[in-house]
Amino acid sequence: MAEATHPYVGMWVTEDGRIRHELLPNGRYDEARGTRESAYRGRYEVRGTHIDYWDDTGFTADGDFVDLDTLHHGGMVFRRRR
Repeated sequence: MAEATHPYVGMWVTEDGRIRHELLPNGRYDEARGTRESAYRGRYEVRGTHIDYWDDTGFTADGDFVDLDTLHHGGMVFRRRR
């Protein structure tokens, strides 16, 4: 799979740190919830500032990047961890 060409690759975290969402450069994501590492995995696509997710279990979701450091997804706000 081609390397991602968007600026959003990296770790995204909710304010309380409970959900950690890593966008990998190969178009895959790995999400941890609480103490459960890799709770969800799947693929994603970014078009402009919109992101679509397809979990390996068949679940789908989407979100929008408000700026380079803020992601709104599933009713939650994620911030880029640098």
